[in-house]
Amino acid sequence: MILEDKEFGEIIVRKNALSSGIKFSVSPSGRLQMSVPKYAGNFLIKRFLNSNRELIRKKLPLKDPKTQRARDTKKKILMKKAKEYLPYRLEYYAKLYGYKYEKCRLSHAGTRWGSCSSTKTISLNIGLMNVPEKLRDYVILHELAHLNHMDHSTEFWAEVQKHDPNYKDHRRRLKHFDPGV
Repeated sequence: MILEDKEFGEIIVRKNALSSGIKFSVSPSGRLQMSVPKYAGNFLIKRFLNSNRELIRKKLPLKDPKTQRARDTKKKILMKKAKEYLPYRLEYYAKLYGYKYEKCRLSHAGTRWGSCSSTKTISLNIGLMNVPEKLRDYVILHELAHLNHMDHSTEFWAEVQKHDPNYKDHRRRLKHFDPGV
């Protein structure tokens, strides 16, 4: 649920059956986020917010509501580009090297460029659209190699190197970019 506030902008409210109290945090977009018990009504949520404004201002590094909107717009553009490019690039390399995966998922994780699950779902971060193509390809090949090796063993890296001989350089260069942007 999204709650509009004059000072904090859009506030993300998450109802949690296991929560026994109200907790404040900052979402990856810089918005105020509240975790509240499932039974908490809007009146209680707003009252708690109003009584804790000073504490929130002092303790949480919130972004300006205008910045939040700009980030949302940028994220929508990235998602559109990623949908048009990443699944097809993943499919291209999978066919080229004989990999079989179940599903491609796009995310906007704050710390990961990609992941591969034991159910053979490959997740790719839409932030890859902000990096050079060689680095995108490295991440895709890295995740495809996880289909055969669900770790970072010597065998895993040998498989990555087989498809990307410059993977060490690509890996090093990728560290200069932020997946959450």
